[in-house]
Amino acid sequence: MAITLKINGKSETVDAAPGTPLLWVLRDHLQMTGTKFGCGVAQCGACTVHVDGEPTRACVTPHDALEGADITTIEGVSGDAADAIRKAWVANDVPQCGYCQSGQIMAAAALLRDNPAPDDAAIDKAMSGNLCRCATYMSIRRAIKEAASMV
Repeated sequence: MAITLKINGKSETVDAAPGTPLLWVLRDHLQMTGTKFGCGVAQCGACTVHVDGEPTRACVTPHDALEGADITTIEGVSGDAADAIRKAWVANDVPQCGYCQSGQIMAAAALLRDNPAPDDAAIDKAMSGNLCRCATYMSIRRAIKEAASMV
């Protein structure tokens, strides 16, 4: 069944089986591979996108429940906070293997949008659902603080 989704400000018509997770629609149907598959059960955060501005796990979110929603992926996240996060990520050598980074950046962008000067507790709470196999959590926290100072 074909439906139209609004992704990164553009209308995208997709024909996928009902209930297909948004992650697979993005990756397999639209070739938007920045959003990663990690666990498939909404526990690791690698698949984080924004749905109507809220961090959402694309691996468990049925695409057909999102008609009319505003979906933003790592390919489309933009603005001062997103730019600052990207710069701070590089400056602080955050990525190791890099697999979790798109989800981490999406969570951090939502945090800074809602809280432009987060303390350690706010950062830890906002980022707690995003796992990093390389354990770069201190670098992530440092980069978020640096990004907040740039915005």
